[in-house]
Amino acid sequence: MSDSPEELRLARCGPRDVTLYTRPGCHLCDEAKEAIAPLLREFGAVLHEVNVDEDMVLKERYGWDVPVIFIGQHKAAKHRVDLAQFRRQLQSAGTN
Repeated sequence: MSDSPEELRLARCGPRDVTLYTRPGCHLCDEAKEAIAPLLREFGAVLHEVNVDEDMVLKERYGWDVPVIFIGQHKAAKHRVDLAQFRRQLQSAGTN
């Protein structure tokens, strides 16, 4: 089975590339994006927003379980973000 284009992109992510799997009209996604924005700036992390509705594999994988946030290739949060934990994850991502 071949990897989807999104799985290949995620595999190439740097340690502080942050991926937010989202969909239009998702209020939890909007809250998560707003909550993590200051930490992204603080750590110089790059945010990649991916609309799961535009990729059938992702739509099937995540369904309504958005937002899902990855730091690099590792899942960091789902539905709601614990900012203290997210900070620790970003800190350790830069040291690996």
